[in-house]
Amino acid sequence: MLFKYEAITNTGEKKIGSIDASSKDSAIASLQRRGLIVSAIAEEGVKNGVFHLSFFDKRVKMKDVVIMSRQISTLFESQVSALKAFNLLATNTENPALVKILDTISTDIQSGVSISEALARHPDAFSLFYINMVKAGEESGKLTQTFSYLADYLDRQYQLTSKTKNALIYPAFVIGVFVIVMIMMFTFIIPRLEVIIRDSGQVLPFSTKIVFAISNLLVNYGLFVLIGLCLFGLYIYKMTKSDVGKKYLDHLKISIPIFKNIYGKLYLSRIADNMDTMLSSGIPIVRAIELTSVVVGNRVYEDLLKDTTEKVKSGSSLSDAFSAHPEIPPIMAGMIRVGEETGALGSILKTLGKFYAREVNDAVDTLVSLIEPAMIIALGLGVGLLLTSVLMPIYNIAGGI
Repeated sequence: MLFKYEAITNTGEKKIGSIDASSKDSAIASLQRRGLIVSAIAEEGVKNGVFHLSFFDKRVKMKDVVIMSRQISTLFESQVSALKAFNLLATNTENPALVKILDTISTDIQSGVSISEALARHPDAFSLFYINMVKAGEESGKLTQTFSYLADYLDRQYQLTSKTKNALIYPAFVIGVFVIVMIMMFTFIIPRLEVIIRDSGQVLPFSTKIVFAISNLLVNYGLFVLIGLCLFGLYIYKMTKSDVGKKYLDHLKISIPIFKNIYGKLYLSRIADNMDTMLSSGIPIVRAIELTSVVVGNRVYEDLLKDTTEKVKSGSSLSDAFSAHPEIPPIMAGMIRVGEETGALGSILKTLGKFYAREVNDAVDTLVSLIEPAMIIALGLGVGLLLTSVLMPIYNIAGGI
């Protein structure tokens, strides 16, 4: 039988292909022997497999994984077996997508598969970082502590990322409402006032001519403007999905002054926190850097960490490798050097993670406090210019009566 599959390599690269095997289990086993992590597989011609549209399925969120990790840690501390723990979680989880995954994991564990291997079959829910952490916990016999570390780490990352995103929701909503109101003004109100003002025969100010030109453009060619904006939006979307576009967008995040202070420190916090968590679980430093590059979430820092990995492999220290990159602050490289010299690298990385997390929180709080007055001033100026451009000619008409 021919099976179509989606899989992920150890470096995070996604692969799609087909394999000939006697059964689904043998196909999965064959792919895993090649070093692939199977995310989806189905017999060719069967609809409910790789290409099944799960639009209405609820996705597994990071918060779900945080709660699951903490519950597993608690169950393991209570001497509950892995099989029973995952069975209990499957019956006490609200997210249907996660319930399905937990049921599959329970079945895999029952058939003799390790927890890390069972988790690796669901890369959409569990990252390579998560899987390798669990694998290290299995090898070191510290699985309970590992799930506790993961829960704490994911919770910190969730809170930090959520706060950064939520800071942009309010201004986006206000600007969206403002744009809608302006469009209604230009398409319904301004055209009626234009008739009155032009019939007066007065010389129009330059600002009034601009307002009328925008109004005429929206009234007469609004559909074409909308289509053009949609096409432009689709182009931008396609660009952000390409490798070049993603890297450019990631570069902008750490280059634009307003966002540089937030995103730059967010990625530094993520790097330090990731590496501390993995080193605490016994993962070698080279592997820790490799996995951090996969989950850091920014192509610039991903390339930086890949370069650091090669330098550390060739004998360079982590601090020296970091010092070669301007994206890493000298204070961070200096503290890591102290950690290497004193043998307290994990402790130093933990301190750095907390430090940059506080810096991100402070930067977000500052941005939120400045956004509201800045928007009020900007929107006030926009509305003021619009009203001035229209009301001045009306006052001239009233004065001439």
